[in-house]
Amino acid sequence: MNLAAATIQKINYLLSEQPSVRSFQWSPIMWGSTWSFLIISISAYIITSATLHLLLLLFIGRRRPISLGPIPALHSLAMSLISATIFLGILSSAVAEIRDTRWIWQRSKTPVQWLLCFPIGTRPSGRVFFWSYAFYLSRFLHVFRTFFTILRRRTLSFFQLFNHSILICMSFLWLEFSQSFQVVAILLMTLVFALVYGYRFGTEIGLRRARFPFVMNCHLVFLGCNLACHIGVLVLHFYKGGCNGMGAWVFNSVLNGFVLLVFLRSYVKTYYLIRENYFTVASSSISEVEHFVTSQTSNKSVSTKEM
Repeated sequence: MNLAAATIQKINYLLSEQPSVRSFQWSPIMWGSTWSFLIISISAYIITSATLHLLLLLFIGRRRPISLGPIPALHSLAMSLISATIFLGILSSAVAEIRDTRWIWQRSKTPVQWLLCFPIGTRPSGRVFFWSYAFYLSRFLHVFRTFFTILRRRTLSFFQLFNHSILICMSFLWLEFSQSFQVVAILLMTLVFALVYGYRFGTEIGLRRARFPFVMNCHLVFLGCNLACHIGVLVLHFYKGGCNGMGAWVFNSVLNGFVLLVFLRSYVKTYYLIRENYFTVASSSISEVEHFVTSQTSNKSVSTKEM
């Protein structure tokens, strides 16, 4: 028991008490912290993806997928471990921040309210924002999945480009404006990413796929929780004295609403088509399902015209 307690204490120190975590402060001198970097990096991602897609179509064609070997599996394993680490880090840091600062706001807020609604004037410094920065950096590793899709499937989905770009942009805004709600959002997303990428790693190395579209259902649960939390932030902002970073939150909410609508469209169509080609979508991402739904719908239209 002493060894287990000492191990937990050591992990907790590494995640939330070491000086680099406690003294973190978002500033313009940090890597990726400027608006110019954000715009250039997202533009480079979109241009590189489109260029790669066009070059492969011109010189190789659609029917010759490029074998990537163990790279996608290793990427999924790395993303799952990184997501799990960030989840534990921000959870431990949030508990520590509540413990250390609760005496300031205990009469006006509960811990749940603090998680959803930062007090006005909150600055992007301390434990929680260290892990928010780690999450922001991890989004640049996340975009490699777009290149895997292009090389393997010869498809380039607008939604995939949009979704990855928006995740980078939103995580930047969380730091830049000390946006409320980001702790819960990062907890939800890293938990989902840890499960989804762990599942993808399993299927990449040959394990049996789930008997339902696992990835899509994980995204559905996440988006449902995300919507409920957004409503909670709105209520707290108007009835509890205001929340920090609400301008960025409004932008975030609009983008999340668009993502939710596109996802629900794909989700409904997937269940309509799932009986015909179940295992094509069982382990797919939202963007891959979008491509599947579009191709299946197009094929049906062609078949109908021929008849």
